[in-house]
Amino acid sequence: MKLNPPQKLKSVVALINNAAFIGSEDFLVTGINEIHKVGTGDLTFVDHPKYYDKALGSPASVIIINRQVPCPEGKCVIFSDNPFRDYNILTRHFRPFVTSANSISDNVIIGTDTVIQPGVFIGNSVKIGNNCIIHSNVSIYDNVEIGNNVIIHSNSVIGGDAFYYQRTLEGILKMHSCGTVIIHDNVEIGACCTIDKGVSAETIIGEGSKLDNHVHVGHDTIIGKNCLFAAQVGISGVVTIGDNVILWGQVGVQKDLTIGDGAVVLGQSGIAKSLEGNKVYFGSPTREAKAKMKELAMIKKLPEVMEYLNQNKR
Repeated sequence: MKLNPPQKLKSVVALINNAAFIGSEDFLVTGINEIHKVGTGDLTFVDHPKYYDKALGSPASVIIINRQVPCPEGKCVIFSDNPFRDYNILTRHFRPFVTSANSISDNVIIGTDTVIQPGVFIGNSVKIGNNCIIHSNVSIYDNVEIGNNVIIHSNSVIGGDAFYYQRTLEGILKMHSCGTVIIHDNVEIGACCTIDKGVSAETIIGEGSKLDNHVHVGHDTIIGKNCLFAAQVGISGVVTIGDNVILWGQVGVQKDLTIGDGAVVLGQSGIAKSLEGNKVYFGSPTREAKAKMKELAMIKKLPEVMEYLNQNKR
């Protein structure tokens, strides 16, 4: 999430009870992003030793942290007893939830020859291009951007909150989602699909991609051009999918991995690690389909093998 205008560090610190910090109080914070999406000028947070080095060594310029550490050169550090809480305070301040008084908000931009069917909800600051069809009962949350020639079928939800929580002794805490969804030209989204917004950046559906019914796309996932996803595909957060990828029915994709251009994954497969492009995969966990089919054929012969071994025991 970019800050417009950028904020001085002292103004940001004032919002979280004037926490102690190292760095120039006039340093300009240009954005707020969680660790997977940070860039130069961004503020991020870290609250677990496993990720201290990753956060401090990331492109982020300002890090909220719950440990006394030296400040890396060229960066600023804010010390907090609860970085998750303070990060949420900042994102809620700079992108608060805004209620809508109408089914189609007043500040929506809708292109020429776009059809909005009855019962559609469109939130604040949404942009929809030309020649689109938005079917009945679709919900489009705030700040979503939709290109030209896009079709979205009934009961789909575009821009719901990221599934991002923290377990604590007090219960499960929710991360405030302040990102959005960008859908490029010539995309078709089936009925009852859910596409979550980025935690603080964008979930992106690339040009020409087609999603069947009941497909879920998690937060901050980037889908390339001309992909085909069959019914009941489920994609976790922070997944990068290349161009011309095919995921057949009920494929499940774990978080934070990459699927290369032209990969094909057969139905009911479970993807637990990144896949190279231009290969066909099957199984859970996935393997190249030919190898997996041979493995399954061998497994079918196990009863015969066991019977032979038992008969030939000495």
